[in-house]
Amino acid sequence: MQLTPRPPMLRAADLTMSYAAGATALAGLTVDVPAGSVGLVGANGAGKTTLFRLMLGLMQPTSGWIEVTGRNVAADPVGIRSRLGYMPEHDCLPLDQTASDVVSTFGELAGLPTRAARQRASDVLDLVGLDEARFRPVGGFSTGMRQRTKLAQALVADPQLVLLDEPTAGLDPVGREEMLELVGRLAGFGISVILATHLLDDVQRVCEHVVMIDAGRLVLAGPIDQLMQTTGVMRVEVGGSADAVARLAGALAERGLSARAADTHNVDIETTARGEDSFDIVRDTVADLGLRLYSLSTRHRSLDDLFLQETRR
Repeated sequence: MQLTPRPPMLRAADLTMSYAAGATALAGLTVDVPAGSVGLVGANGAGKTTLFRLMLGLMQPTSGWIEVTGRNVAADPVGIRSRLGYMPEHDCLPLDQTASDVVSTFGELAGLPTRAARQRASDVLDLVGLDEARFRPVGGFSTGMRQRTKLAQALVADPQLVLLDEPTAGLDPVGREEMLELVGRLAGFGISVILATHLLDDVQRVCEHVVMIDAGRLVLAGPIDQLMQTTGVMRVEVGGSADAVARLAGALAERGLSARAADTHNVDIETTARGEDSFDIVRDTVADLGLRLYSLSTRHRSLDDLFLQETRR
């Protein structure tokens, strides 16, 4: 039996958001984002928070359109928000209220009856590790506990998709690890996640798909495992003189590989463009030049390397 592919969780076409002062936050963004765990990465000011606000229907784009969970946001912003949870980056919790009060209030605002909202608040606070602290005022919480409370309120109405804006901001290493573990568990509950961050290590830890933006423009999007498999550097070590290495680098460049002589015996090759074909091209080129092949190794790049490479193009 053939399975029907799931529709994209987010679709945007020529999405542009300009402000009256002349600044452009998003510039012709076109992307399809699947269900699951997705990292939305970019430097501060790249347009990540603006995209979240457009997804929530809190702003109208200057041009283009956006769909979330299969619905056009402009046509049904309230209906869209009923399907989403949102964890903002900034500190927005009422400090004189308990965590239980805060989370249950958000549950009621989402349409849950009072008793159901209280029970649901208790459940999600237990999920994020705040069960014993749920009756304490938020003002006495540490930064990590406040982040967990914000995550709990985003989950209280059982959303189809949760938007997390810099969830590890301000956390120490232990708190960061704990938050990432929580985010990674959400997929087990059938909740899709879009994690906005400038920390690509976080995305590589807990996400399956990545969307990279820079200055409001799409840089790259795709499954992380595929991007990592086809992106890296291959090092070829051959016998012979420095002139032989230079001839090999030149011959590889003529065959479509970005190659350079690293030293007197090694050539470094960018493998992004040709993927697995690079191995065959290198082997055949070394043989054609009559060189001795001593070793051939590859090093996959991190998402940080990939982001820097793509934004410099």
